[in-house]
Amino acid sequence: MAESRLRELSTDFAVKIIKLCETIKGHYSLVNQLERSATSIGANIREANYAHGKPDFIAKLQIALKECYETEYWLELFVKSEIASRDDVADLYNMCGTIRRILISSINTAKDNSK
Repeated sequence: MAESRLRELSTDFAVKIIKLCETIKGHYSLVNQLERSATSIGANIREANYAHGKPDFIAKLQIALKECYETEYWLELFVKSEIASRDDVADLYNMCGTIRRILISSINTAKDNSK
């Protein structure tokens, strides 16, 4: 159940990031970094579903978590540098936090279950 919610949330999040990035003029390298990290979250979550064993599953989710932290950084940078307004990214930042918390919980559960 949580995996399905995580897949759905990460896809919705990636779509919203892409739509935000389409509205930003200039700053192409920064926009590219945000798009790459945000869309990588869902890609790694899906890869985890086809992992070669529990260690690979955990590793894929940990990569997704790292991408989540990176995405939060880019969103914060966009706000602080006034590329995007806090209002424009508030929803995205909250979604990213939700995905991050689910990933942490999933990683911890998978680690506990592999002991």
